[in-house]
Amino acid sequence: MATALSEEELDNEDYYSLLNVRREASSEELKAAYRRLCMLYHPDKHRDPELKSQAERLFNLAHQAYEVLSDPQTRAIYDIYGKRGLEMEGWEVVERKRTPAEIREEFERLQREREERRLQQRTNPKFYLEGMWCACVEISIACSAQSSLPPRILEIERGLSGWAAVGTISVGVDATDLFDRYDEEYEDVSGSGFPQIEINKMHISQSIEAPLTATDTAILSGSLSTQNGNGGGSINFALRRVTSAKGWGELEFGAGDLQGPLFGLKLFRNLTPRCFVTTNCALQFSSRGIRPGLTTVLARNLDKNTVGYLQWRWGIQSAMNTSIVRDTKTCHFTVALQLGIPHSFALISYQHKFQDDDQTRVKGSLKAGFFGTIVEYGAERKISRHSVLGAAVSIGVPQGVSLKVKLNRASQTYFFPIHLTDQLLPSAVFYATVGPLVVYLVVHRLIIRPYLRAQKEKELEKQRENTASDILQKKQEAEAAVRLMQESVRRIIEAEESRMGLIIVNAWYGKFVNDRSRKRERVKVIDVTVPLQCLVKDSKLILTEASKAGLPGFYDPCVGEEKSLRVLYQFRGVLHQVMVPDSEALRIPKQSHRIDTDG
Repeated sequence: MATALSEEELDNEDYYSLLNVRREASSEELKAAYRRLCMLYHPDKHRDPELKSQAERLFNLAHQAYEVLSDPQTRAIYDIYGKRGLEMEGWEVVERKRTPAEIREEFERLQREREERRLQQRTNPKFYLEGMWCACVEISIACSAQSSLPPRILEIERGLSGWAAVGTISVGVDATDLFDRYDEEYEDVSGSGFPQIEINKMHISQSIEAPLTATDTAILSGSLSTQNGNGGGSINFALRRVTSAKGWGELEFGAGDLQGPLFGLKLFRNLTPRCFVTTNCALQFSSRGIRPGLTTVLARNLDKNTVGYLQWRWGIQSAMNTSIVRDTKTCHFTVALQLGIPHSFALISYQHKFQDDDQTRVKGSLKAGFFGTIVEYGAERKISRHSVLGAAVSIGVPQGVSLKVKLNRASQTYFFPIHLTDQLLPSAVFYATVGPLVVYLVVHRLIIRPYLRAQKEKELEKQRENTASDILQKKQEAEAAVRLMQESVRRIIEAEESRMGLIIVNAWYGKFVNDRSRKRERVKVIDVTVPLQCLVKDSKLILTEASKAGLPGFYDPCVGEEKSLRVLYQFRGVLHQVMVPDSEALRIPKQSHRIDTDG
């Protein structure tokens, strides 16, 4: 299967692979590998002008790799940013005077903040889900995304992201006629033989964030809603300013046809490195007068993956809420308790994250309060690069049974709550659970999978066209390296034969097709017998955990596709064979590689 190809794969030399050393290699290991390449590529060893020119180019490349990796500071920069990082002028992001540990720590912090800002753009705080605990979590995400961003970092991030638009479309469906029907009363009514499925509500909202300066951002949002024939809309404008590395403020103005003008003020402040507070004040003008509101959230990082929240809300539906959210690589856990008028409830939810390519997640929650109890369970899965599909079944008293389908496409969310019945009917629960699974499996097999396969092939073909010149250059360098190795390989083979040591009979690198289901795919391999024999030392061959395409005499014959290395070798007069994936380490000879000839 084709894999995604990053720009760094072609733009950056893999210095570790070139020297054939581990990423944790010591200075002694680096020096020994460098000396080995110097003996092989030194220009003075070749009299032929063409070979001498090729040797000089490869010798300089090996020297450059050693210079970068032998210096702890440049090595740390290369490990994080690659070759491009070494060529960066000014180093606005990370100062060169920092130690390697500080550079790595700074890079990890920037990565976390970048992901948090992307998450904030995808889950914009303008769009609230039902339930106070959801609002609390959304506020905390928005705050933590801004919690420690200095103005310079904000400027860099905004320069990368530019305008950010986030939208939500929600369509409510009333399908209760599927399970709650009164057949006897409507036998004579025309068309009563078919269940009536209706759209009873709809909500559309959109928000656009536009950076004005390094510290100022303008936000324009609007929404339209309709339910049972009645509807309305609103529009809001906000201006956010980053006042310092520890805080920001936001002014908001809004108006709608159902409610009067709205004036709001939001403030965020880091109190300590592990604690922050956010406050939201609002004045809502209506025909009944002015309705003030105040919401304050205090949050503290309890450990690396756990955050505790305390929320107090005064005004309309006053309440106090406390929650603990734990988010790790494999799970997301939330427990919350709210005391308020009129809503008071306790909630517990758990989400398990599978470590697969589709980012599958299974979740369940229980919410009990003065207005009843709700049990919800569901799953979501990535169906394409920018799309995530999810479904959940909600079973409650007195709410009944509902099916909620959600599709996230980039920064747009499409939500379809389908109300099935007001009663707790086992048939409704069964069809709400099994139905989406069957539909997903059929659609995924017949539509989604073929479409994604075709898209990958198109993307791969485009990448090959764009990188054809780079691959040709790599191929020429590999062929030149093989010519330079011939004399050294001859001496190594003579030495190994004299002691019945390690002889590489055949070695191939690239894409192999062994599965019958993939028999239509073409085999794309190159002969790397000479380069591997050149790496043999004292009847041993050791390749580190890195792509083999960077080894001397190698190049990538099938860009963006899965590759393997197959080696047929002779040791002590006995044939051995092994095949390993591209980035897997290899040590030969091994007894397990021996070819059994008894049968």
